[in-house]
Amino acid sequence: MTEIIPFAGTTLCTSPSELGEGPSFDPATGTAWWFNIKGRELHELHLESGRKQVHTLPFLGSVLAAIDPARQLIASDQGLFIRDIATGKLSPHATLEDNANNRSNDGRMHFSGSLWVSTMGRKAEKQAGAIYHVAKGTVTKLFDKISIPNGICFSPDGMTGYFVDSAVNHIMQVPLDPETGLPTGEPTLFSDQSGEPGDVDGSVCDADGLIWNARWGQGAVDVYKPDGTRLRRYKVPTTQSSCPAFIGAKADRLMVTSAWQDMDADARAADPLAGQTFDLGIRVKGRFEPAYRL
Repeated sequence: MTEIIPFAGTTLCTSPSELGEGPSFDPATGTAWWFNIKGRELHELHLESGRKQVHTLPFLGSVLAAIDPARQLIASDQGLFIRDIATGKLSPHATLEDNANNRSNDGRMHFSGSLWVSTMGRKAEKQAGAIYHVAKGTVTKLFDKISIPNGICFSPDGMTGYFVDSAVNHIMQVPLDPETGLPTGEPTLFSDQSGEPGDVDGSVCDADGLIWNARWGQGAVDVYKPDGTRLRRYKVPTTQSSCPAFIGAKADRLMVTSAWQDMDADARAADPLAGQTFDLGIRVKGRFEPAYRL
C-alpha cells in the first residue's frame, strides 16, 4: 500500500490560475516561472523576496526553457517563440504543428539541450495530440495519436524518457540517445495507473531517478522508483494538482501548480485553494533544468 503523507507545505502564490502548468526555476536569478495556460499569462515569482509579476501573453503558453540569462524559449498554441526577458519581446523560433485546433501542453528539457514538447486538442479531442523533439529549431515528431500528453521527464543519465497519455494513464518509458534526447527504441509500459482514480499529469525526475508526478483529481504528488513501483503520495491542498518543479538554490524544494479549470461556483467554493501554487514543504534531491541550445 502506498504511504500517504499529509500536506505540510506552504502556498507560494495565492493568485488562482484557471490552468496552472509548466513550472520551472531559474537558479541564476532565484526565480520560479509558470503559466496560466487558459488565462494567457506567464507568472514570475522571486522566491527570496516574494516579488511577483504576471506577464500577459498573446497566445496560450505552456512550457518555458531558459536559453541564456537574457532569453527564454516558450512553447505555445502558436508555435515556439524566443522571449526577451527584459522587454518581453517575442520572436518566432519554430512551428510545432499546422493545426489551429491544437495547443501546446506538457514539456521538459533533456540535458542534451533539446526540448520534448507535446500538443493536444483544445477540447482534449481523442488522439489529437503528439509529442515532439526540438533541437536547434528542428522539430521532429516522436509519438502521435495521444489525447492528453503529460508526464514528460528524463532519467538523470539522459538515457530514459517518460511520458503519459492522461486519458489512458499508462506511464510509458523509452530508451534514448543521451547525446541527442532522441529515442533509440520503442516505448514500453513503466506503470499502469489506469485502474486508479485521478489522472497522471506533469512529472519531474530527481537526481536519484525518482519520478515525482502530479495526480490531477487527487490533490497529490506521487513518487515512483525507477522500476515503476509507487513509493509514496504527498498530499496537495487542492484537487487538481497539475505539475511539479524543483526550486530553491539547491533544487531541494518542490513546487506544484494547480487549476480551477472546469469547476463551477459550488466546486470552487468547496475547493478554495484551486489554482494556487504550492511549496510541498519537503526536502528533495532535485536537478536544475538544462538550457535550450540555439
